[in-house]
Amino acid sequence: MASPVERLADLLVNFGANVQKGQILDVGSGLGKEELTRAIAGSAYKRGAKFVDVHYWDPYLKRERVQHAPEDVLDFVPPWYGERTLQLGEERGATISLSGPIEPHLFDDLDQERLGRDVFPRVKEWTTVINERTVNWCVAPGPSDKWAQLVFPDLEPQAALDKLWEQVVHICRLDEDDPEAAWRERSSVLKGVAQRLTDLRFDAIHFEGPGTNLTVGLLPTSRWIGGGDATIDGIPHMANLPTEEIFTSPDPERTEGIVRATKPLTTQGRIVDGLTVRFEAGRAVQIEAESGAETLRAMVAQDEGGARLGELALVDREGRIGPLDTVFYDTLLDENAASHVALGSAYDAAVGDEDRERLSRSSIHVDFMIGSSEVDVTGITRDGDRIAVLRNATWQI
Repeated sequence: MASPVERLADLLVNFGANVQKGQILDVGSGLGKEELTRAIAGSAYKRGAKFVDVHYWDPYLKRERVQHAPEDVLDFVPPWYGERTLQLGEERGATISLSGPIEPHLFDDLDQERLGRDVFPRVKEWTTVINERTVNWCVAPGPSDKWAQLVFPDLEPQAALDKLWEQVVHICRLDEDDPEAAWRERSSVLKGVAQRLTDLRFDAIHFEGPGTNLTVGLLPTSRWIGGGDATIDGIPHMANLPTEEIFTSPDPERTEGIVRATKPLTTQGRIVDGLTVRFEAGRAVQIEAESGAETLRAMVAQDEGGARLGELALVDREGRIGPLDTVFYDTLLDENAASHVALGSAYDAAVGDEDRERLSRSSIHVDFMIGSSEVDVTGITRDGDRIAVLRNATWQI
């Protein structure tokens, strides 16, 4: 049997991004993830890719920039990064991005406000390409030694890496006889729930639990999306693998109340723990945390849309991530274990044409987890009726 690395690479290429013959494949990776990256390149070329363009992220370069760059250039990104992204869309390319911390705690001693202002390697043009649906893309976990030691600090390094791979194999359904078929089945379930939520045409969603009393308004044409995606040319792909969420784009002007994060958030290489956010008239007006609050505040201050919600996502307990009860310190995995919201840019596909101008636009998109078995999720109709959506993290609709 092929190794877990080879099996994951083949799943990402053949099913996740669904790389087509003759396509350019862009691969975003990081130091420590070379073995999986090379396996992805090999799998893509076997499938007929025209070219595999790999770029590795070195967080030590970001550390030097945050420490020493002049104050007035921290938010600067050379335009060719954006042009490259847009050109990938014009070329109808594919992309695979590997998630997971590369160098945990590397930025803990830096000026947190300066760290939050330097959002690179995020490039805002990716939002354009995603919304135009010109690229078949997939974000997936890329296990590494240092990530494993962060998640399982009580284990020896090799045992920690083995444990992380064991869990990634499980949550990516690589332990199934036919992982692609297993994902099609799960995708069908998610799509069914998304359609039921859309048909209910809620005006708002209410979260209520320990430290949380939050109401998120929806737009008249907000629709829920779950499972796989397809490009404008009809190429099916899984934007997140694994994926366990049903999401929509909310009304950026109608979020009210307070919410307490149910898992740590890792952003900009910084762990934000004990996060609490208070919203008024759609804006995050107060951000507090036991650690990392200044970094998040600086990110939110990047532009007008940074303090507004661009995504609302619901996750039930039937997925494979939540039951593990593991904090991965990785947004991809942690957000697919619990319901969440995102500050910043929204997804055009989740609303009708007439509401797209109303969506939140920002250079950031920062997800944080707000769901658990203790948080009730209730839909509010336009007539003010309340309908249970999630109780004990179980669908009620």
